[in-house]
Amino acid sequence: MRAGVVWRQDWLAVGFAALMLLSGAARADAALDWLNRAAAAAKQQNYSGVYVYHHGEHVEVLRVLHRTDATGELEKVEVLDGAPRKFLRVNNDVYCHLPDGKSVRLERNALRRFFPALLPAQPASLLEYYEAKLGGAERVAGRPCQVVMLEPRDGYRYSYNLWLDKKTGLPLKSRVVNDSGVVVSMFVFSEIQIGKAPDVGLFRNDLAGKRVQQASLDKPAEMSWDITPPPGFERVQEAVRALPGKQAPVTHLVFSDGLSVLSMFLERVDPQGQNLRGLSAEGVIGIYAREVDGHTVTTLGEVPNMALIETGNSVKRK
Repeated sequence: MRAGVVWRQDWLAVGFAALMLLSGAARADAALDWLNRAAAAAKQQNYSGVYVYHHGEHVEVLRVLHRTDATGELEKVEVLDGAPRKFLRVNNDVYCHLPDGKSVRLERNALRRFFPALLPAQPASLLEYYEAKLGGAERVAGRPCQVVMLEPRDGYRYSYNLWLDKKTGLPLKSRVVNDSGVVVSMFVFSEIQIGKAPDVGLFRNDLAGKRVQQASLDKPAEMSWDITPPPGFERVQEAVRALPGKQAPVTHLVFSDGLSVLSMFLERVDPQGQNLRGLSAEGVIGIYAREVDGHTVTTLGEVPNMALIETGNSVKRK
C-alpha cells in the first residue's frame, strides 16, 4: 500500500512539473505575441501625442507625430523644452534640425529609432539574451495596457519593462531598470491619440536657407582594429565623422543586441587635450576609456559596466 502511495505521489509530482513547464512556455509565447504586436504597431499605426523622457535627473518633454500610408512612414519628433530640436524621418532618412535654426544633419538609411519604436522588427531575436514575461494590467495616458518584461539572461544588459496598449499593442511606456532595481531611464506618454493620421502638411521639411550636412553612414570606416562586443551585440553602424571640438575625424562604431545599444569612439590621443581614462558616467550613460596604441578608445552606453569594460579592453590592432 505504501509503495502505491509513493508511486502516485511521484507521478503527481512529474505531472505537476510538466504542467508548470507547459504553463511557462505558454506565458513566454503570450509575451512574444505582445512584443510582435508592439513592433508592428509602432511602424503601422497612425498616432500623435506628447511623452516625457526621464533619464537620470534630467526630464525632457517631446511631441511625436507618426503617419503611415502607401508611400511609407513619416515621423516628426520635437523637443518642447530647452533648446529647440526637431527630427523628421521620411522612411529611413532622418533630418535633424539643429538648435541654431540654420543647420540640418541628414542621416540616410539611419538606424535611429524614436520611442515608441524601440523593438526590432523580429522581437523573437531578443529571446536568446532576454527572458520575456507577462506582467499585470495597468493604465497609461488613460488607456488600458498590458505590461511585458524583458529580463536579461546575463550581466551584459539591463531589464526592459514595456506597457503596451491593449487595443493596438503600441508601447505607451518603457522603463530600463539596472541590476540593482534602479530605474535608469523611462519614456511615458502623458497624452496620445491612436488611429487618426496626422495631416501630411505637419511633416513639411523646411530646408530653405539652411545648411544640410549629410552624415556618411552608408560608407563603412576603414577598420584596422579587432573588437569583441558582448554576446549578442552585433556591429550595426560604423563611420568616420567630424565631431564638434575634435581636430581630427573620429571613428564611431555602434553595437546592438536589438534593444540595448553600445557605442565606441576611436581617436588619436590629443597631447594638448584632456584625455578621459577609466570608468565614469554622464547622467545615465556609462563611460569607459583607455589608451591603445596612441589612440583613445571610449566605450559608452546605457548598459552595465561589465559590458563597457570588457568591450573596451578587447580592442587591439589587427
